Amino acid sequence: MSLSRRSLLVAGGALGAVGTGAALAPTASAAPDAGRHRVRTGFERLAADGYALLAGERVGVVTNPTGVTAGARHVVDVMHADERVDLVAVFGPEHGFRGTAQAGGSEGRYDDPATGLPVYDTYLKSGQPLADVFTASGVDTVVFDIQDVGARFYTYIWTLYDCMVAAALAGKRFVVLDRPNPVTGRAALGPVLDRAFATFVGREPIAQAHGMTVAELALLFNAEFLTVPVALETVRMTGWRRTDFFDASGLPWVPPSPNMPTPETALVYSGTCLFEGTNLSEGRGTTRPFELLGAEGVDRRWAEAANALGLPGVRFREAYFAPTFSKFQGKTVGGVQLHVHDREAFDPVRTGVGLLVTARRSWSGFAWRADHWIDKLTGSTRVRTLIDAGADTDEVVGAWEADLTAFRAVRREHLLYR
Repeated sequence: MSLSRRSLLVAGGALGAVGTGAALAPTASAAPDAGRHRVRTGFERLAADGYALLAGERVGVVTNPTGVTAGARHVVDVMHADERVDLVAVFGPEHGFRGTAQAGGSEGRYDDPATGLPVYDTYLKSGQPLADVFTASGVDTVVFDIQDVGARFYTYIWTLYDCMVAAALAGKRFVVLDRPNPVTGRAALGPVLDRAFATFVGREPIAQAHGMTVAELALLFNAEFLTVPVALETVRMTGWRRTDFFDASGLPWVPPSPNMPTPETALVYSGTCLFEGTNLSEGRGTTRPFELLGAEGVDRRWAEAANALGLPGVRFREAYFAPTFSKFQGKTVGGVQLHVHDREAFDPVRTGVGLLVTARRSWSGFAWRADHWIDKLTGSTRVRTLIDAGADTDEVVGAWEADLTAFRAVRREHLLYR
């Protein structure tokens, strides 16, 4: 099957789908928030069209707490209460459908108390085992509706990928309901994954900060990476522009995972998550994860060195904190807090690299995790080996430019919004 890209780009945001060109009417509850234009998500547009795309289908939804309406109702609750939808199953990703599990965990198989629907666990399942879950659930169509944060190593986009592969194996339709990239879709940034380093924090060669929405990623995955393309349909948003940060959307922010409490966290995450690959705390167990970084023995010299780089849009404050869990639990550590003062100029990936370079130079205790997790996060050995060899920030960033330019050309073919 082929997708008509033209139908995805028509004025007013017509439904982009395989085998359909039907336009969706605007939602009734369209009053914009004061001072903001209101984005209408893929779900809102699907609902406004009376769920015509799902008519006659047994439906399962891959979602988590972020699958909410503009009025903060969960889409599963809305669809379950609507006789026009035959909703028969829910599929939970990492952290679970209701979001109770920490990083690296899920909620398992259970029946949802609110709706009685069976909830199936997708976490760490892929290929035929995940296809078997879809088959056992009895669904005809799998719907995906999860808020992403724009980073390659945030696992929900690989849940999307794995579910697309599994749906193709199981002979199921796949529908993606689009949501904003909260940190804009202006550009792709950072190193591109080498497939030799593929894991659940990066299955395929995309940039570390991909600058795409989940519907755009689904189109890219289907066209570029899936051996057997899935019967894919997408419902795009209206009112979203590539330059928009999340606060321009008028939508409620629901933390996509326990350590992603605010859109400001998402803004820095694609850079500072690299500290997961070191012996420093990335701020888990604090109220500012990924904005606070540190370790025992780190002092003011790191903040001074980081500020001396003159990185655009950000300043660094000498900070001390005691994580309540994860690295250095219950211990007071020293480090930095990021303060982004110009988010338009801020480059999270360059900033993350600059912080790695200066941490290694200013603190004698710096070390990579023994399993070289940093290579999985960055997508190759290049960042680690260059920093170990004494490269500065510009040298490290320059090393991925050719790969990034090639990815940007591929990415451009699958963008839905201006």
